[in-house]
Amino acid sequence: MSTTALPARAGLRRNVTVDSTPSTVSNSLAGTPDDSPTGSASSTSLSSLGSVEDFQKEPEQKLIDSYGNEFKLPDYTIKDIRDAIPKHCFERSAVRGLSYVARDIATLGATFYAFNNYCTPEYVPSMALRAGLWAGYTFVQGLVGTGLWVLAHECGHQSFSPSKTLNDTVGWVCHSALLVPYFSWKISHGKHHKATGNLERDMVFCPRTREEHAKRGGFVSEEMHELLEETPIYTATHLLSQQIGGWPMYLLSNVTGHNNHEKQPEGKGAGRKNGNGSVNHFNPKSPLYERKDEKLILLSDLGLLITASILFLVGRTYGFTNLLVWYILPYLWVNHWLVAITFLQHTDPSLPHYTGATWNFARGAAATIDREFGFIGRQLFHGIIETHVLHHYVSTIPFYHADEATEAIKPVMGQHYRSNTEGGSIGFIRSLWNSARWCQWVEPNEGAKGENANVMFFRNRNGLGVPPADLSKALQEQETRGRRGRMVEVEDDSE
Repeated sequence: MSTTALPARAGLRRNVTVDSTPSTVSNSLAGTPDDSPTGSASSTSLSSLGSVEDFQKEPEQKLIDSYGNEFKLPDYTIKDIRDAIPKHCFERSAVRGLSYVARDIATLGATFYAFNNYCTPEYVPSMALRAGLWAGYTFVQGLVGTGLWVLAHECGHQSFSPSKTLNDTVGWVCHSALLVPYFSWKISHGKHHKATGNLERDMVFCPRTREEHAKRGGFVSEEMHELLEETPIYTATHLLSQQIGGWPMYLLSNVTGHNNHEKQPEGKGAGRKNGNGSVNHFNPKSPLYERKDEKLILLSDLGLLITASILFLVGRTYGFTNLLVWYILPYLWVNHWLVAITFLQHTDPSLPHYTGATWNFARGAAATIDREFGFIGRQLFHGIIETHVLHHYVSTIPFYHADEATEAIKPVMGQHYRSNTEGGSIGFIRSLWNSARWCQWVEPNEGAKGENANVMFFRNRNGLGVPPADLSKALQEQETRGRRGRMVEVEDDSE
């Protein structure tokens, strides 16, 4: 059980029902000069500081995560992280990488051969038993297929081998076989790593702000603190749609990525918004990519076209029912695991998110969490669940060195390293439900000022953890100050 992801300070929480006891204590980070944003004038100008006496009297404002634990910004540099990792952890082996690809492909082939030759009426007369066994086949193939997806992901980060040509060739073949646009994904995913936790630039996972969540539900943002709890059926429905449709919708419309495409430096984002089809992973003109990338996007599309053509021929030759069982259902399992893994790597009540004014690389990389999925995670999924924090700091370290490298950076990160390993594989699955209930939108701490106002934490309308800020009080105070100001103006005019 991890001690770095446990909720504490129960007095600051209401109706806390933690099953997997995630947590954090402090998240921190001091990035390199190249990573650090320019200080905002609002937090550094003389006019905002007041007199020295006033500044000294003002109590220090603490940040609090969703559990009610005190949160501190990290205080180490990227150099500290890299220097702590043994040099051999950076070494990549093409032979070793290819051996894992061969293992996964052989497993897929052997499973296919065994079921098609022995899970037949001749050997298994019971139709019900055969149906159950074939359902198990789709599950197992989905697990192994996810592992192959992870190896292609290694290729995209150039952690598969020292050869970029080999990396991109293996990645393109493996991802295309799984209907993933390799280069398109590689480029947008790389931008995600460069801006993890940045609500304005993250290409993959930008949780809704309070205003966005309220608008989506037809509420007024100021009412979020007093809305009734959502039903378990609502949560289950949301999770089901996320697990089935999340990955295709991300590829087709960038649903979970940032929506600031007007800032695309080449002007490709003018008038483009997520959700309307103008921002996707298949169109070379998409604002997700620069003009220099457009040929690679077409190459990705070619890979998908080849795979789709092969699948169509298989369906026409052997029947589309067989194609459903052989490929489509395992493919849906792969999608499910990808969404679950990504969601839980970036969604936990202990994790912060930042506006662009406060974000830097070190802070963003620390806004991730390691989990545990037992044999499946470590052997079939190649450790992508268990070593994700390290992966965000140094993505070129191959997965077979990631455990050692993770242990090396823990002393540097200290309280800022987060993991939730309680319950193993069952705990991982349970975290899907818990995170969906706890983590619905992000907002600053109530009354936060200066830099702290740019640090966002998850909140929910289910009475779990720190409650949403009561914005109605702030509005009332604002109106009161406005009235007083108008009264002063009237008095001045009368004089």
